[in-house]
Amino acid sequence: MTTDALKSSGVVARPSRVAEGVYRLADPKITLASVASMILGLALASVDGPISWGWLALTVAGIFCIEAAKNASGEIYDWDSGDDAAVTDEDRSPFSGGKRVLVDGLLTRRQTWAVALVAYGLGGAAGLAIVLGREPRVFWLALVGVAVAFFYHAPPLKLAYRGLGELAVALVYGPLIAAGTYLVQRQTLPPRVLLLGVPLAFAMAAFLWINEFPDRRADAQAGKRTLVVRLGPVRAARAFTLLIVFEALTLAALPFVAGLSLAVWAGAIGLPLGVAAARRLNAHPDVTREIVPAQAWTLLSFLLLSLGSAIGLVVARLVGR
Repeated sequence: MTTDALKSSGVVARPSRVAEGVYRLADPKITLASVASMILGLALASVDGPISWGWLALTVAGIFCIEAAKNASGEIYDWDSGDDAAVTDEDRSPFSGGKRVLVDGLLTRRQTWAVALVAYGLGGAAGLAIVLGREPRVFWLALVGVAVAFFYHAPPLKLAYRGLGELAVALVYGPLIAAGTYLVQRQTLPPRVLLLGVPLAFAMAAFLWINEFPDRRADAQAGKRTLVVRLGPVRAARAFTLLIVFEALTLAALPFVAGLSLAVWAGAIGLPLGVAAARRLNAHPDVTREIVPAQAWTLLSFLLLSLGSAIGLVVARLVGR
């Protein structure tokens, strides 16, 4: 074992920039994914009735804690596989390559586990409070969410390593979080809530997908068989374009299949950025510095999709359409 490995595992003591490490694990950029889904669920809940702000605050806190816990436990398993350490400097990106708290020596392995356990515990406590005090059926959605969060990297499932991470992210950050947010507020779960999350599911899958491009060589070396690794950069770039197309098609279908107001189409404001990201990715699928702007555009695209659709639904309700 190398000296760096010993230090990161906690065997050799070294000063750690703990605050910076915890901040990286919280990762506000990635937390925006769960925010986008919560915004959709909350918007539809506000259309159907008043908002319970205390329960909303507890929902947000619980989901954010599970996000941080997932990042921390995932960091450990990616460290153990050698994945994060294999990302070269030229392939490092603000949106991919892991949180690198172990690689950069910000936290020891033991400290990272401590962050994960505390965050899972706090998230679980928030979920339990909601189950006992508000809505028991939240338990099942929360159970799925926590299981996906942990087993995204962890054995025996190792979803990200088996090419199932993209599907897991689409389901959780599309329908599941939106449904959970709505369920806490309205204590019921109509099908239109799940359908509302489908376009966002494709947008979330696209964001994860494009973030896998800079990591694909390190992922392949570590045995992390993401779909981008399996397809290769050229075919994976074409598949990214299809995700943007499916996002647009499912958004267009929402008023007809879910009975939602046509105002939900305001979410299309984010599509031009998705199209721009697809064009850039297809032009430079193997050059990280060229992909980074497209990663940012994809993030903005899913945020605008969520905000546009949410604002459209609320405004339509206010004007009675």
